[in-house]
Amino acid sequence: MSAAAWSAIQLTLQLSTLTTLCLLLLATPLAWWLAQTRSRWRAPVSALVTLPLVLPPTVLGFYLLVILGPEGPLGRLTEALGWGLLSFSFPGLLLGSVIYSLPFAVQPIARAFESIGRRPLEVAATLRARPLDAFFSVTLPLARPGLVTAAILSFAHTVGEFGVVLMIGGNIPGRTQVVSTQIYGHVEAMEYAQAHTLAAGMLAFSFIMLLPLYLIKRRSDGVMP
Repeated sequence: MSAAAWSAIQLTLQLSTLTTLCLLLLATPLAWWLAQTRSRWRAPVSALVTLPLVLPPTVLGFYLLVILGPEGPLGRLTEALGWGLLSFSFPGLLLGSVIYSLPFAVQPIARAFESIGRRPLEVAATLRARPLDAFFSVTLPLARPGLVTAAILSFAHTVGEFGVVLMIGGNIPGRTQVVSTQIYGHVEAMEYAQAHTLAAGMLAFSFIMLLPLYLIKRRSDGVMP
């Protein structure tokens, strides 16, 4: 493969890793709140989190591009702080990826929290464990399958992003060109051999990433693989 292909692969892995870490930090408390709250805001927040699943990526990418641009509120803020514009930059790609993959992290973790129920925390409270201690020592270990699922889905989904990435970052080699946009560039240039190499690699990678999810599900269902 060419140096440009390796650069795109490296950037894709870097983006996916950072997105997954950010999502786990953001999605875990949000999923806990959604699993436990009885607030009237639960339904609107759940709908907002799920929105990227049904919204066309180009629509989401367009509005993020407007918000991050020189006339957008976030663009004006970052320029005022001396950070420059986030559009067509790696930090902009990271922000867009976190928003676009948010439901893939929140939903598995929320389902894991809901399946645990309140009983383990009530038992921990009788042993004089503080709520925060009980969360880290009881709830998170019990929710480990949901956390692993969220991490795998978030990473794999970010690797396969196209519409949002192309809208926010363009296809700048070495800066915002990831594997999916490079495949698009090869097809546009009718370089089908290079496109096939990257596409086949993406296909194999996607299968390898998804296989553990089904193994985890089989084990959680009490079926040995």
